[in-house]
Amino acid sequence: MVNSFESVLRKAKEIERKTVSVAVAQDEHVLEAVKAANEQGIANAILVGDETKIREIAAKIDMDLSNVEVINELDIKKAARIAVECVSSKRAHMVMKGLIDTANFLRAVLDKEIGLRTKGLMSHVAVFEVPKFDRLILVTDAAMNKYPDLNEKVEIVKNAVTVSKALGTELPKVAPICAVEVVNPKMPPTLDAAALSQMNARGQIKGCLIDGPLAIDNALSEEAAKHKGIDSPVAGKADIMLMPNIEAGNVMYKTLAFTTESKNGGLLIGAAAPVIVTSRADSYETKMNSIALAALVAELLNK
Repeated sequence: MVNSFESVLRKAKEIERKTVSVAVAQDEHVLEAVKAANEQGIANAILVGDETKIREIAAKIDMDLSNVEVINELDIKKAARIAVECVSSKRAHMVMKGLIDTANFLRAVLDKEIGLRTKGLMSHVAVFEVPKFDRLILVTDAAMNKYPDLNEKVEIVKNAVTVSKALGTELPKVAPICAVEVVNPKMPPTLDAAALSQMNARGQIKGCLIDGPLAIDNALSEEAAKHKGIDSPVAGKADIMLMPNIEAGNVMYKTLAFTTESKNGGLLIGAAAPVIVTSRADSYETKMNSIALAALVAELLNK
């Protein structure tokens, strides 16, 4: 059972080694994560960016580049395009953001000629290991889609289910998170939650179990759900927390990241391959976890 990042890393080591293409790779924390992924047999790397700076940082962190492809490109936009093209041409399995702003990076990812655009919606899935829980908790969407409508939430759920299945959860439980656990016509997220639950019950959304609306306490705590008299197969057991909008998702993400002794990783999914977009503030460990997650998702997508 994959219920910790230790088990995520172990599972990533058991599959065929992947290749990660890094856009504007002259970033110390990114290179530390790439180095660890290489040494642990999870992923090789193609590093695109300022070769002089990449080699300086590699020397500083004692990273062996003898078997790593380094592509020299000083222009960050061109470097991003090259890194993405490595994936679209099947030379790499996933692409990772380095020392480049997210907007320019995503322009390359979504470029109509060389990008990874599909007909599906791209969304962000964050995976958390929180000490008090016996499972990994997925939070979506805290970074990509601002105010998703019902159709977009369907796609966001499907993307999160893909990540959950890559982690080995056969039937992930999805909780559409709201401020309350009852349907209230004056609170649109509760209407979406009820619609998603009904769509799932009728087989319109497959591969998961959805029940909501649920508030955050009774989505995560069986005791809280019992106190409120909620009889639900998802309440207290949620694997995926579908947030109503980006504000709620962002607050949830940062609360877990900064006020708990948690570990996390994340990626964008819905493109033709996993896209790793970590913050400059994210630790080396978070970046490493994200590479391992992306490797597992790439393995699933390539089957």
